[in-house]
Amino acid sequence: MKKKIDKNRLFGVVNRLGMKLTILTLLIILAADILTFTAAIVIGFVTGGTNDTTQVIASVIASIFIGTLLSFIIGNTVLKPLSELIKATKRVMGGDYTVKLEMGWIAKHTVRELRELIRDFNEMTEELRNTELFRKDFISSFSHEFKTPLVSIRGFARQLYEGDLTPEQQREFSKIILDETEYLSVLSQNTLLMTSLENKDIITEKTSFSLDEQLRGCMIRLEPQWSSKNIEIDMGELEEVRFYWNEQLLAHVWNNLFDNAVKFTPEGGTIRTSCKRQNGMIAVIIADSGCGIAEDALPHIFEKFYQADSSHATKGNGLGLPLVKRIVELCGGTVEVSSQLGKGTEFTVTLKEKPKKTERSNRNG
Repeated sequence: MKKKIDKNRLFGVVNRLGMKLTILTLLIILAADILTFTAAIVIGFVTGGTNDTTQVIASVIASIFIGTLLSFIIGNTVLKPLSELIKATKRVMGGDYTVKLEMGWIAKHTVRELRELIRDFNEMTEELRNTELFRKDFISSFSHEFKTPLVSIRGFARQLYEGDLTPEQQREFSKIILDETEYLSVLSQNTLLMTSLENKDIITEKTSFSLDEQLRGCMIRLEPQWSSKNIEIDMGELEEVRFYWNEQLLAHVWNNLFDNAVKFTPEGGTIRTSCKRQNGMIAVIIADSGCGIAEDALPHIFEKFYQADSSHATKGNGLGLPLVKRIVELCGGTVEVSSQLGKGTEFTVTLKEKPKKTERSNRNG
């Protein structure tokens, strides 16, 4: 069926092109006849009569005029936009991604294929420009996030090396160095994982696992943190759900969301987690009674290296939530957030309950 459609489309293009060429040829012939006839009359009027020589001269004059006119039309409607496109391509090859070809009157009335090529070229340069801006911003943000703990480590390590510190100071400085190195380790791991996921569309190593048990396991992993803050954990609304995907990758989602919930929930607060089937989908809700997120910060929390807590009172690398969003998207799901300052934050992750047929076939293979 696909081949048939492609052939029909090809025949349609050929027919349209043939009709245009036929009409253009007829117009040229008609114009040549008119010009020849006109030139013969003018020459005959000047010389006082017409003969075969007059007809030949008239034909030559008409040919020169039509040839010049056609050269002008083709040069401006085809060759000029093509020449501009070649110049713009060379600028892009030189690293200039700001170039954009304007679709002026001539470009808009050139052949359709060239119009589409110009349009695609502009879209390409736009993508390249956005990629270049993202790359520079990513490098700047990563360098800043990496530099700050390195300066801290170097400063406290130097004081430890120079000595003359009390045992309490030595333990305190060693703890700071340990925390900063742990932060750098997590930052490096998250950066590598984010880079890997951004260049990946197909996820392998899929297995069937218990989603509700995975949620419980991820929360238990943080037991020392929420126990020390006397946080109440409510996981009574977890339905038994089997899910088919990459278990290790999906665990990153729950680890990040649970870690944020524990981090921003105050002493004696509550974290509630539910997992339910809804209309062929699985809805996982993680809600806390923490400090909440400012309304102006909500649209940016999934941006790389963005931290709603501008004071950096709580340690974070700004890659946790972008990782959550990317992993959920690769899973074919969505993630939404609602929050109020002083009342808490709620994340809703929606996943497809049944795996696609292609996923099942990959598993069987």
